[in-house]
Parts: sequence; structure tokens; C-alpha cells
Amino acid sequence: MNLYKKYIDVELLQKKDGEIVPQFLLWTDGKRYPIDKVISKERRASPVGGCGMRYTCLIQGKRRNLFLEKDRWFIESLRP
Repeated sequence: MNLYKKYIDVELLQKKDGEIVPQFLLWTDGKRYPIDKVISKERRASPVGGCGMRYTCLIQGKRRNLFLEKDRWFIESLRP
């Protein structure tokens, strides 16, 4: 698999206890994808470079890794 780091916009819910829950991915073509479920959340490094809080999510029935790296979000994405 040929993955790369793709920075994206994310809509999220920040709970009153400070917990961050990503809700939607906003793709560069303007499409908005709901995050069906956050499976896990843990501090990890990505094989594509960078590290931070990794959110393993279900998006349209597919398991994807979404990272909060400092103050930016990226997803491990397949090269076009």
C-alpha cells in the first residue's frame, strides 16, 4: 500500500470535559463525510510520518486512521 499524509479539515465536537470527538471529514473537493464511529483513540506515530493522537474511525464502512498532530488533522490516504 502506498500511503501518504493528507491534511484535511475536520468538524468536531469538543465536550465540556475537554474530550475531542471528530464528527465529519471535509475533503478538498468540498465533500463532507460523516465519521460513523470512533473505534479507538491513542497516541501513536504514523508510518507516513508524524505523530499525535490517532483516532481509528469507521468512515463509510471503512476503517481509517485520522491523526491530530499538534494543531492540524491528517489522514493516511492512498496515493492517486
